[in-house]
Amino acid sequence: MAVQSKIFSVNKTLNVNGKLIDLSTPKVMGILNITPDSFYSGSRFTEPTAVLKQAEMMLKEGADFMDVGGYSTRPGAEKISLEEEQDRVIPAIKAIRKEFPESLLSIDTFRSGIAKAALEEGANLINDISGGESDPMMFRTAAEYRVPYILMHMRGTPQTMNQLTDYENLMKEVLDYFHQKLDQLKQAGVKDVIVDPGFGFAKTVDQNFELLKNLQQFQVLGKPLLVGLSRKSMIWRTLETTPDLALNGTTVLNTISLLKGATILRVHDVKAARDAITLTARF
Repeated sequence: MAVQSKIFSVNKTLNVNGKLIDLSTPKVMGILNITPDSFYSGSRFTEPTAVLKQAEMMLKEGADFMDVGGYSTRPGAEKISLEEEQDRVIPAIKAIRKEFPESLLSIDTFRSGIAKAALEEGANLINDISGGESDPMMFRTAAEYRVPYILMHMRGTPQTMNQLTDYENLMKEVLDYFHQKLDQLKQAGVKDVIVDPGFGFAKTVDQNFELLKNLQQFQVLGKPLLVGLSRKSMIWRTLETTPDLALNGTTVLNTISLLKGATILRVHDVKAARDAITLTARF
């Protein structure tokens, strides 16, 4: 069964545009990459019809949220302009909102300008891999629009993070980062925050497994915990395979995450994640 701390109380609701989302049962966030160069080829959607088809499939398979991003954050990814990112994600969000008006959409960006444009078109959450480091206006944007903010741990940028994996004490440093950022978000007026340890971002394979092994420690933060392990290199490098063949490994690690207190699974494969949630709930 999921690890529950007897000392720390974790927030089990999320206010999304005035609607309270019950997080006592883990949720699934489907990944919608509006990019031509995401690390997993099966998640690249650039044509409007393909985006809507994927969104429809994810919703039918049980996605509670969909995370729309237009900037590839794989290690070493090329930089793109704000205009190009906006041209990718805003039409997608408008189309999904029109076709599936009740869906809950997250905008995956570290630029406040993109976040604002997406929120104006109906996005409901901000997912910022940089924790506000890339754009000092991001916290203010989340507060202004009164939307939940996904706070992830990363060092550097997607272009530099692989060179920034030197930690003296990984868990202490990551938890210290979250304590500091949560205080800043509170001061900025952001009410709902989800924490994401940032698997694969400025961490080696061994460090990723150390994070997973100690995942229950994040309950000290008192915030919902998002885990993004889907088809990442810690899986396919360990299994000596490829992202395309990493679904089974993803499900194994997602199951471990659920047993250690994960609240939201961010995944490419919604049905597999939903099955993991259903089965672990029986323990």
